[in-house]
Amino acid sequence: MLQEHGAIVVDKADLSNLYRAYIDCLNERDWPRLERFVHDDVSYNGRWIGLVGYREMLERNVRDIPDLHFQIGLLISDPPHVASRLLFDCTPTGKFLGLPVNGRRVSFSENVFYEFRDGKIERVWSVIDKAAVEAQI
Repeated sequence: MLQEHGAIVVDKADLSNLYRAYIDCLNERDWPRLERFVHDDVSYNGRWIGLVGYREMLERNVRDIPDLHFQIGLLISDPPHVASRLLFDCTPTGKFLGLPVNGRRVSFSENVFYEFRDGKIERVWSVIDKAAVEAQI
């Protein structure tokens, strides 16, 4: 990482490694370390939620899906952006995406795009493959 005009500049390899470390943080449930990866002003799918809201969203996801594990299936780094296809094989409790999953194991993917500023995630756009879940219940 370099500092240029007060902003942190991250090259492709560094950004890929930073993203992988972020995914490790999620899988380890190391919520206090999340601030190292996520900007205070983060937005999710066009809505500002801030770091506190982002952490609450992730904690809620883990409560609803106790065996949630983020697996990178595809990762493309083009600073300041990362595109990733995340793969999941898990057992949500109750409803998931409005569907009555109720503890059944489902596999699905999430296509997620990130924009980084100053070495941290500032914007997230996420699309989950709901059709894959529907086909399994």
